[in-house]
Amino acid sequence: MLIVLRIVVAVGLAAWMFRQVRKPSGWLGKRTVRAMNMGHASMTDWGLGLLTVPRNAAVLDIGCGGGRTVQKLAALASEGSVDGIDYSAASVAVSRDTNAREIAAGRVRIQEGSVAALPFPDGTFDVVTAVETHYYWPDLPANVREIRRVLKPGGTFALIAETYRGGPFRLLYGIVMPLLGAAFLSDQEHQDLLTKAGLTEVATSHRSRKNWICAIGRKPL
Repeated sequence: MLIVLRIVVAVGLAAWMFRQVRKPSGWLGKRTVRAMNMGHASMTDWGLGLLTVPRNAAVLDIGCGGGRTVQKLAALASEGSVDGIDYSAASVAVSRDTNAREIAAGRVRIQEGSVAALPFPDGTFDVVTAVETHYYWPDLPANVREIRRVLKPGGTFALIAETYRGGPFRLLYGIVMPLLGAAFLSDQEHQDLLTKAGLTEVATSHRSRKNWICAIGRKPL
């Protein structure tokens, strides 16, 4: 009976952790989001280093999590503006705290919302980023088309992620990603995703000895 109880507790804890990764909630969710800020920092910096962000750009970060990416983008677009959006209330709260100074200055806005229906007019942004979030989007092809809608002609979309199918740690992630119910795309599937959404000049980059991927595409003029 004790063994059964331990199994039930372990399964319950694992299920809770998976939910926190997908959509953080409550005070523990806030702690999870803050940990993600630190854990994804190097990967985010690498990916943003592959991207050109004009100083006066209007930028959107989708799945902004704890807000560190928004903070980095605000520094790059020092004369522009940055919007962050996340469907987790806990993430929005932490992101607003992380970017409190920039929000007070009117350069950053953080709100709750979904990539499935972005609350912005057509052609709003010069740059859109999505860091370590697309795994859980409800309809990847439709969601990238929605991103294309809010991009200005000539605008850039960058998808930055910790893993792709076929990368150096394929065996580990081949087990973990299905358990999380997460999309697990190959390099070519990342390229096809952006291309089929109507983006051009699509290219992917990888970090040596890491499982990281950055896929970048541009909305035609």
